[in-house]
Amino acid sequence: MNVGADSTAQVSEADEPSILVAAIYRFVRLTDHVGLRQPLLDQMRSQGIGGSLLLAAEGINGTIAGTPDELHAFIDWLMGLELDGETPFAGTDVKWSACEQMPFRKSKVRLKKEIVTMGVDGIDPNQSVGTYVEPEDWNELVDDPDVVMIDTRNDYEIEIGQFEGALDPNTHTFREFPQYVAENLDPVKTPKVAMYCTGGIRCEKSTAYLKQCGFEEVYHLRGGILNYLEKVSPEESRWRGECFVFDQRVAVDHDLQAGQHELCHGCGWPMTPDMLKDAKYERGVACPRCADEVTEDQRARRRERQRQMDQAKREAKKAALNVESGVQVTAGNSVEVSEER
Repeated sequence: MNVGADSTAQVSEADEPSILVAAIYRFVRLTDHVGLRQPLLDQMRSQGIGGSLLLAAEGINGTIAGTPDELHAFIDWLMGLELDGETPFAGTDVKWSACEQMPFRKSKVRLKKEIVTMGVDGIDPNQSVGTYVEPEDWNELVDDPDVVMIDTRNDYEIEIGQFEGALDPNTHTFREFPQYVAENLDPVKTPKVAMYCTGGIRCEKSTAYLKQCGFEEVYHLRGGILNYLEKVSPEESRWRGECFVFDQRVAVDHDLQAGQHELCHGCGWPMTPDMLKDAKYERGVACPRCADEVTEDQRARRRERQRQMDQAKREAKKAALNVESGVQVTAGNSVEVSEER
């Protein structure tokens, strides 16, 4: 289901998702990104928007969520925000998906040197970038035997899904990608390169970097995997597996619904349903992948952290039930909440 702003009117009330999720980014020069942090955070909080936004002099990036009305209102506000007589976020790229529960606990706006960290100075997607390829044209492009398709995501993301025939650079962070290019790619031997990532932002920088390195024909999937899954039917799709996302859903399937994977809070890798049944799995502590490397001291600290998290969830659930029943708990005492507040 398309849940973008241009289709909201076509969605019946019965089909309206409980929570919308928006993955957004825009490369744009900001003269005072530091001063923009608090107004953004205030607006997120006032409209009940959860998630994280990254701000840097080069632009904005993040994933946020809220009810459909709240999230659309926030995106509209962001795109119409005037700074120095201009609207720098008017062309912000937005990828929509839906879920039943809020995938974020807090609202955050963080200041960064880069909105996606490659660690190479002078890379500006506004100056030079690869050729965008629409999702409907992606299959035809990668069928070209002269095209080398590269997944620019990290190893733990690729673990649970990727396009058929894509090369895995075996990088754990995006900072390692320039080294992979230097050691494995040559502008003469690999003249045609097609790259993809989750929502498109990493490919803005990776294609700009390859152009700087002398590669002439550089392509990237517009809107990334999420856009492809939305636009291309499962019958025609070359995607295999689930797509890792950076929120509590962990992964989404081809219908952009929450997938079957969970995250190991010990090592940060996604876990399959079978891994959750493994004897080495301990919730919040370790999974079969990392269990043998966890020290007893680490186990003790992680168990305590999980205990505190579980207690916080129980208290939050209890507080929510009290509010629903018209009872407010204060200092251990229950008091009726007035109808007029």
